[in-house]
Amino acid sequence: MIDPRPSPVSAARRRTALDALRRGAVPESGLDLLATGLDRFECALNAELEAVASGASVFKAVRGEYGSGKTFFTRWLGERAKQRNFAVSEIQISETETPLHKLETVYRRLTERLSTTSFPPSALRPVVDAWFYALEEDALAAGVDENDLSTAVEELLAARLAEVSRHAPSFAAALRGYRTALLQGDESTAAAVLAWLGGQPHVAAAARRSAGVRGDLDHFGALGFLQGLLTVLRDSGHRGLFIVLDEVETLQRVRSDARDKALNALRQLIDEVHSGRFPGLYLVITGTPAFYDGQQGIQRLPPLAQRLATDFTTDPRFDNPRAVQLRLSGFTLESLTGLGMTIRDLYMSGADSPDRIKELADDAYIADLARAVGGALGGKVGVAPRLFLKKLVGDVLDRIDQFPDFAPRQHYRLTVGAGELTDIERNVAGSSSPDDIDLEL
Repeated sequence: MIDPRPSPVSAARRRTALDALRRGAVPESGLDLLATGLDRFECALNAELEAVASGASVFKAVRGEYGSGKTFFTRWLGERAKQRNFAVSEIQISETETPLHKLETVYRRLTERLSTTSFPPSALRPVVDAWFYALEEDALAAGVDENDLSTAVEELLAARLAEVSRHAPSFAAALRGYRTALLQGDESTAAAVLAWLGGQPHVAAAARRSAGVRGDLDHFGALGFLQGLLTVLRDSGHRGLFIVLDEVETLQRVRSDARDKALNALRQLIDEVHSGRFPGLYLVITGTPAFYDGQQGIQRLPPLAQRLATDFTTDPRFDNPRAVQLRLSGFTLESLTGLGMTIRDLYMSGADSPDRIKELADDAYIADLARAVGGALGGKVGVAPRLFLKKLVGDVLDRIDQFPDFAPRQHYRLTVGAGELTDIERNVAGSSSPDDIDLEL
């Protein structure tokens, strides 16, 4: 059994986490409240985050079947990065919206999803504004007269971005154009130039001309812009950038030519991270075992397979958390029950009827519910966490808390409709009609 957490939890954090579970989603924050079984990774990952905060760069690959908690894990790690004042961006890789072989699109999604402890997505403008403020403060601290401040900031900008300008001179030009537009009170031009800096296509030609830049960001310029963004983040007070490329296994479903380009782009990214070009970057990808081990995944490009090769032939208890690949083993009935107990205890800490919840949703009931949801999904407990937590919070705990005469063993019958299942859950369950899974607890 997992004991209730002794430290008080704010109502806002608890509500955010439970609302997400009620919808069948992974919470965006508060994941430390729900984390179970991740302690074995903490020491190594904390050390890597500290190294990145000190100027190193890290690449990590996370593997796990559907339901093993990959999204939860990366958001949990992202929260730990934010606690160290990292900026964070989570990007969903997809064939149509964000193809990995088009790094300019990946960079655009990065800036759209950029968040910090103070600002939600997109935090690009606050970050850039903070950077210019830091440049002004550095210039004044060096004794520059306020009348000469603009020139001094220009000089500092050029100096700080000297290395970036070797690869992407238009990054510095766009920043200059943005600041010039602001000083002139031209908000529309400033916003357009900043959009171009964030990789947005189809920015008005007049705005681009005012900043001295041309065309749209391309595949090769994207890495230079990432390098520039890291510099801006560091100088504006952030210790690093944590990026997740989620669901990279979707590459297996694209045309072979696009897949080969995407795999090569991934190899290029890994090599650039390891070369030290991106100090302050922690880059994570997630994928299924089939993506890492199958012939339609990274094995298709031997140099990439070599870079990600990790020995998983030993007992999972002895997996090396410092390795380039991390394995998430997925949930068993025991661990799923333990997670349910953690959620119940979190719910109780802010419930109107905590005693009734403790009595009616006891450990034995939660174990039975976990077993029933797993049974509804063909006995595949590893696929069950999302649906199990949705049912537990929305169908059981909410009702116990609100209705004094509700008893789940007497009044609740687990019904899993095909319409509430994801495609993978539906395939596992093998259900063909909305209400063909009907289990008594």
